[in-house]
Amino acid sequence: MLAKLTSKNQLTLPKAITEAVGATDYFEVEARNGQIVLTPVRIQRADAVRAKLAELDLTEKDIGEAVKWARQTG
Repeated sequence: MLAKLTSKNQLTLPKAITEAVGATDYFEVEARNGQIVLTPVRIQRADAVRAKLAELDLTEKDIGEAVKWARQTG
């Protein structure tokens, strides 16, 4: 089977391939020995929250200050 890379750098996977691996919206992508390897990933809501927190690079101090701010009465 072939998959075509579009001018916008997008790749459409053949339906038979996606059906074979099961329903998923995300794939881990890596280059290995000149090949592109896609691994289906099933992201849980908690994983998405953890990833966003990691992306924000929050410290325990930041969180403590945010909680303190949120608990202030106005």
